[in-house]
Amino acid sequence: MFDPEEGVGPVDEKQTDRADGEYRFGSGYSQRIYSDAHYVRADENTAPPRYYTPPERTPRSSHTVKNKKGASLGAVIASCLICAMLGGLCGAALVERRMDPRLAAAEQSIAVLDESVRELPVLKQSSAGSIAATAYGGEMSAGDVYDMACRQVVGVTSEITYTNFFGMRSSAAVSGSGFIITPDGYILTNYHVIEDAYKAGLDVTVIMYDGTRYPAQIVGVEADNDVAVLKIDADGLSAVTLGDSDSMRVGDTVYAVGNPLGELEFSMTTGHVSAKDRRIVTESNGDSISMFQIDAAVNTGNSGGPVYNARGEVVGIVTAKYKSSGVEGIGFAIPIKDAASIAQELVTIGYVTGKAHLGVSVNSKYNEMYARYYGWPVGAYIDSVDAGSSADQAGIEAGDIITKIDGDPIRSFDDLRSAIKRHGAGETVDIELYRADEIHSVPVVFDEERPMQTER
Repeated sequence: MFDPEEGVGPVDEKQTDRADGEYRFGSGYSQRIYSDAHYVRADENTAPPRYYTPPERTPRSSHTVKNKKGASLGAVIASCLICAMLGGLCGAALVERRMDPRLAAAEQSIAVLDESVRELPVLKQSSAGSIAATAYGGEMSAGDVYDMACRQVVGVTSEITYTNFFGMRSSAAVSGSGFIITPDGYILTNYHVIEDAYKAGLDVTVIMYDGTRYPAQIVGVEADNDVAVLKIDADGLSAVTLGDSDSMRVGDTVYAVGNPLGELEFSMTTGHVSAKDRRIVTESNGDSISMFQIDAAVNTGNSGGPVYNARGEVVGIVTAKYKSSGVEGIGFAIPIKDAASIAQELVTIGYVTGKAHLGVSVNSKYNEMYARYYGWPVGAYIDSVDAGSSADQAGIEAGDIITKIDGDPIRSFDDLRSAIKRHGAGETVDIELYRADEIHSVPVVFDEERPMQTER
């Protein structure tokens, strides 16, 4: 059996190094890490402000331009205007009789149109407190979006306890953002905002714009896609309007509203959609998530807050920012279409249905270095198999090394987890595994993953 604590001996293998938020491998491949951004206080910024001053216009000369004969240009223009006016008066007298019937018809049409305009419904203020400018395709001003967001965005906090450097028990607050999705108190946020509270069974508090605090219940979580749903005991709340994140275009205006740093409550930043369909891996999630990129400022505490479009509709959940000093304007959000479908199942069922589950525990320390030492293939080393799981029913045993799924190579635990996510519950795959110096192929029918049940 493979023992990860056993000495391996000298192996000619390039070392793996992590620096500046990136993992750098000997092959030259680097995995970029994304997280909440750092913060620089405004009073610590010593760079002087820059101002733009438009160039002065040269005043026109006051003298009169003259033609070749010495007459002023103004006199020539005046003569032309007098001739034109006399010609117009003569022409008007000739056509007056012919135009009278047409003018009468035009006046009647204007009267009918004016009456129809009076019958149109007056623009009414929405329940969120903003007025949509229908003449501009329903777009709202930034101020109206913010006024509406203050009724829909919430702060999410929880207090965690931990052992500090000196071995003493201490506590700290974890802060993030969220937004109301139903008038009766369902709230959408990121899973990593309440992850510690969820795992340790700690209290979660939701804070409204007016300072009202509500204890929140964690309805359900979806760690793989970084989505969580909370519930507070309240009615008549202002819920967001969900937009169509699929119809977004690069360049569209967006607004991010949240609680950066957990203390600058209800801050709004403005930007544009920079790109769509990015596969992003965050520090809190080892699997890539499909997100869209924005250049609105994203900071610690913004996580879980909404991204509004110019119509005041929520099109995403602020989730991550590129972790590197000197990099600005690169933030990421989960499309609301993906998050809304997940939230629907979390509210109605309690978990996301249809996800494939194999039922194994993998030793994450097994890598290419150990494979070379033992003379085994690289892959996912199975530490244990859950009784009655799909892996158990297929005959997979502890000590097996999974090397392929449906012909796709598996070189690590992450590869195995990603391969399983590409399938659904009830699907059948061929798993190739190494056991006792032999390669075996076994068909496996995936189970359905349930809460707190995943490959580990």
